[in-house]
Amino acid sequence: MMLLALALLPGLLWDEPPASVEALREAGITSIYVPAERYKAWKQAGQFAAQTADIRHVVKLPAPAVLYRNNIASATRAPWLVSSGWRFLRNTQGRFLYEAQGTQAALAAAEAFCFGGSALVHTSGDGLKPFAEMIEFLRGLGESDTAPVADIGFIDDGSAIAGEVMNLMVRDNLLFQVVSGTGPPLKLTVRLGSKELPLKDARNPSMAAHEIRAQLTDERRSIRVYGSEVVVARLTALPDGVRVHLLNYAGAERKLDGLRVRVAGRYTKHRLAVAGSPQAELLDYSADSEATEFTLPELKTYAVIDLSR
Repeated sequence: MMLLALALLPGLLWDEPPASVEALREAGITSIYVPAERYKAWKQAGQFAAQTADIRHVVKLPAPAVLYRNNIASATRAPWLVSSGWRFLRNTQGRFLYEAQGTQAALAAAEAFCFGGSALVHTSGDGLKPFAEMIEFLRGLGESDTAPVADIGFIDDGSAIAGEVMNLMVRDNLLFQVVSGTGPPLKLTVRLGSKELPLKDARNPSMAAHEIRAQLTDERRSIRVYGSEVVVARLTALPDGVRVHLLNYAGAERKLDGLRVRVAGRYTKHRLAVAGSPQAELLDYSADSEATEFTLPELKTYAVIDLSR
């Protein structure tokens, strides 16, 4: 029985009978995971690469999305990201399962890959082709388990408040990793209830995330994104540089134009891959002794930029 362990690419959980094989093939799906009760039928059919998935202890995740809601403090509409990135960072050994339909199946696969999570995506017929296209794109990027770059060490007490603070840090593109307090030195280490982050602030997760950002300062952040409130950025290490991950939670339904990115450090070379835009090129690329900046002209769902010296 194959479990959800250490998968480099997200898998498709498919609970339909073997009679659905043509729909899978037409969409470009080449392998699936099936519930235990379906495995015998798929094996007997012998027409498709099907493996059993043990989903009894998975953490179920909502489909990634953007919810637009009225901001109580103003007349504007502030987007709220439905992101599970913090869950992957909190539980690096966890096994996860998305429920995602249509184009959200592709976004779910991209999110899991972006955060190096072990995940399955359960979808229906309208999600097969978007999922297959995203998997093909991800396959061309290589392994996703490179070491994450972090500015902040977050001492997690396991509470719901700590989880929400981590969620907001992900949404605000504050790079962090969960630490015990004795890990490698980072630019900033924070703990809820400390003198620097009192519990009265921590009980308001938005205030806590704002205070953490203020303590780090924007000047010391490894990556900053300008021009969108719905893009989450992540950095992972490469042998001679960094990999920039940019995930648009509005998805293919609302592509973004003119996204400006600043990465700390000087990188003179770059390689760009954008899902759904194979001919895309970076604009206004500049690199000095302090930082590298560029503009991504269009972002539909997911882009990866490898920067090297």
